[in-house]
Amino acid sequence: MTKPNKTAFGRMTFHVQATEGNSFPVELRGRKRWALECLMAAGARGCTSIDTPGPRWSHYVFTLRQLGLQIETLHESHDGPFKGTHGRYVLQSVVTRHAQSQGGAQ
Repeated sequence: MTKPNKTAFGRMTFHVQATEGNSFPVELRGRKRWALECLMAAGARGCTSIDTPGPRWSHYVFTLRQLGLQIETLHESHDGPFKGTHGRYVLQSVVTRHAQSQGGAQ
């Protein structure tokens, strides 16, 4: 197993257009940047910790919401030996990468 390239998720600025009309920049790096990019790529399908494994999805979403991003949580049932529910996170804000951002793959 190869080590992840930590510089791949360096600091980057995103432009957020919230559903109520206000717009603002957010600067992210590391797992929070990774989570936002996963949500952006997933679109209306959204992300779960089952189909997009990450150690602390609920915390990443909590932090992104604290920054003003609008993320919907859909509760879904799952079967198997550990039946229950899980959250599917869907980005509602329109987000784009800032053209002048530094750090990592774009």
